[in-house]
Amino acid sequence: MGIFRRIRDISVATLNDRLEKAEDPVKLIDQFLWSTRDDIIQAERLQQQYMMHTNQLKAQWLQAEQNIEQKEKQAMIALKAGEENIARSLLTEKTMHVETANNYRELYEQNNNSLLELEAQLKELRTEYQMVYDKRAYYVARMESIRLQQRLNQRMSFNNGQQPGEVMRKMETRIQDMEYETQSLRELRQQNNGLYGNSLQTNRRSEEVDLELQQLKEKLNKEGWSL
Repeated sequence: MGIFRRIRDISVATLNDRLEKAEDPVKLIDQFLWSTRDDIIQAERLQQQYMMHTNQLKAQWLQAEQNIEQKEKQAMIALKAGEENIARSLLTEKTMHVETANNYRELYEQNNNSLLELEAQLKELRTEYQMVYDKRAYYVARMESIRLQQRLNQRMSFNNGQQPGEVMRKMETRIQDMEYETQSLRELRQQNNGLYGNSLQTNRRSEEVDLELQQLKEKLNKEGWSL
């Protein structure tokens, strides 16, 4: 099973067994096609929702990356103006944006992987639907052949003594002899990944700010600024 699949009354894995016992295989196939078509519609809706949400996460991730770059540039300007405290504050904000960017990137990757899985399962559903749909025409033709053969045997029974009940048993045996290759449905994979990573510790953030502040000072000194 997949992330969107509900438990259906009929699945490809059990369809063949039920066909062997069904008095009207065509009706059973129609039931399967209806159920599968309903799953396809629901999956397509879920796919659209996943795409929208995934795109939103990507936009938020990229926005956080832009904020990181902006805060670093502002800290550089503050250092050039001799405002070291302002530069330190801006670099502190930068570390917060780094954490936000990492969180959104992780969420985006998780949702993108789920979207890829959903697309694969949707493709599988469509393949199942088409496969059984193609078989339906064969069953309709086969049932008609059985009805015609039954009528012929009933007419011939006057000459060879064959009873209608025997004819029906033979026809039922022919249907029961037919086998289908089936596809196994995937097992439901639980999606229980955490949404956010651990927050940065205050002392670690301060150390990172001191390191970046020193790097900016060294960069400005190389450019001829005296700090």
